[in-house]
Amino acid sequence: MKVLDLQCPHGHRFEGWFASADDFESQQSRKLVECPICGANEVSRLPSAPRLNLSGATDSKASAGVEQMQAHMMRALREVLEKTENVGDRFAEEARRIHYNEAPARSIRGVTTPEDARALVEEGIEVMPLPVPAALKEPLQ
Repeated sequence: MKVLDLQCPHGHRFEGWFASADDFESQQSRKLVECPICGANEVSRLPSAPRLNLSGATDSKASAGVEQMQAHMMRALREVLEKTENVGDRFAEEARRIHYNEAPARSIRGVTTPEDARALVEEGIEVMPLPVPAALKEPLQ
């Protein structure tokens, strides 16, 4: 197994595990490799020292710590997704309606442009970017 350092156009860095460098190239050309944070599939390989994942050759304590942190983060994201209403691309409009008491107060999430997000902040409307991994974009079970 070959471990590669990858990056999406938004600057999110992550690792990808592939059978070989050719396997990575093949998957990348078919747009199968995507950023786990934002879902972008325009991924580039970063310069790195070659590393192989050999069974039993990793520090199990460090690996367990990373896995626990990832699991905690995924649980927290799921909780946010469960407790918010997805308003999709109407986020900026709905956030303004809530702020100006034109719609019921509630927690919402959705998609907006960076420009609209800045405009909301300038109006005194609190917003927070929430990168949702592709695995959580499917319906919650």
